[in-house]
This record gives sequence, C-alpha cells and structure tokens, in this order.
Amino acid sequence: MTEPAAELPPAPKAAQEVFGERFPEAVRYGELLADAGVKRGLIGPREVPRLWERHLLNCAVLSEVVPKGVSVCDVGSGAGLPGIPLALVRPDLKITLLEPLLRRTNFLQEVVELLGLDHVTVVRGRAEEVMGKLPQVHVVTARAVAPLDRLAGWGVPLLRPYGEMLALKGDAAEEELKGARAALSKLGVVETSVVHVGEGIVDPLSTVVRVEVGESPGGVRFAAKRAKAARVSRVSRGRRR
Repeated sequence: MTEPAAELPPAPKAAQEVFGERFPEAVRYGELLADAGVKRGLIGPREVPRLWERHLLNCAVLSEVVPKGVSVCDVGSGAGLPGIPLALVRPDLKITLLEPLLRRTNFLQEVVELLGLDHVTVVRGRAEEVMGKLPQVHVVTARAVAPLDRLAGWGVPLLRPYGEMLALKGDAAEEELKGARAALSKLGVVETSVVHVGEGIVDPLSTVVRVEVGESPGGVRFAAKRAKAARVSRVSRGRRR
C-alpha cells in the first residue's frame, strides 16, 4: 500500500510578500514538490514540513543579488532549486535549468509548463557537455550540487566575461571558499565574497558565495575548449541545413 503524499504546510506571511502576484504559482510548485517531487525521489519526505522556509524562500531571496534583466543558468537544477523560485520572483530574467538526469528534466519541464514560466528553458546535460553549445550567461546559480572548487569547474566556464557564479551554501561557506581559492584563481576568478540575503524573510539568512570572473571565464584551458566546442557546434548546424 502506497503512503499518501504529505501536504504542503501553510505558507508563512513572508511568502506572499516575496512571491507577490506569483504566490499562487509558488504554492502550486510547493504542492508538486511535496507530492510528485517526493514520489520521484527528487526531495526527501522529511523536507516537506520545511519546504517554505528551507527551500522555496531560501532560494527566492537569492534574487536580491541577481542583476536585472540578465541571463541565468541554474547548474544541477535537480527539482528546480533555486531556479524555479528565482524565476517566479524575477520575470525579467532569462533562465536555463541545466540538469543531466532525465527523470528530473521531465519534472522540471512539467513544472515550467504548468506554471507558465515562458522565460525558463529546461536543458538536459552536464555543464561540461554544453560548454560552447549554449550561449554564455551573465550568472550561474547552484545549490547543494558539489564542493565549491568542483562546482566552479563546472559553472565558471559557462559564464560570459565579467559574469558571476552565485552558490547557495551553508554555515561552512567561508571555510569552503578559503579552501577553494587556488582552484578559483586558475579558473579566471578575480573576486570572491560571502553575502547573506533574506533579512526579515528567512532565519537563518541564506548564505551565498559570490564568485566573479574577469575577461576569461574558466581560464586559458577552458577558453580553448569552449572555442573548439563552438566550432564543432557550428559545423554540425551547417550540415543539418
């Protein structure tokens, strides 16, 4: 006998303020996470009681540090966190949800269509596979994907010159950043910082590691790899015409 799906808890008052006109869509997304998300193994059942504070709002407040009108790639999007909450509060952004697993991209596509997120595209693939095939973006986002040094190796090469990666991290963000500085430098990173967002909305505040790149995202090695991938992609498109 299958256990009944857990119900999404009532939304805190802050949720209506954060999501504004898209609050009904945020509720629907939360319901999908609590039901299909759990059944498909995208989130654990123990996360359902804290979906609003720990997941939806925790991700939505990332919008505080995302510039207006930019392109965003959410690497390892999983169940759509932080990409979908960000999309709900920021219709000005052009967002790509990048995820390698089919069952997850199927879920993401269903959510995008159901919520009418016309400014969101779902792409199945790994970051290293799409480099040179997808347009470089202003901002890369990620949450609970990998340690910072490894995550940067995937996300930074997707950035356009002078772009930034925003990674939602936990209490050890400062220590993780310190340990990753050498790897980040080799990837063309010129500035790093840890910022806290969500004042008056989430407690504890959401911690974001901000990684800014110079004119060569990913460094020399990835510049050559990106150029090669772009040439292959152009040749492939030419053959299909």
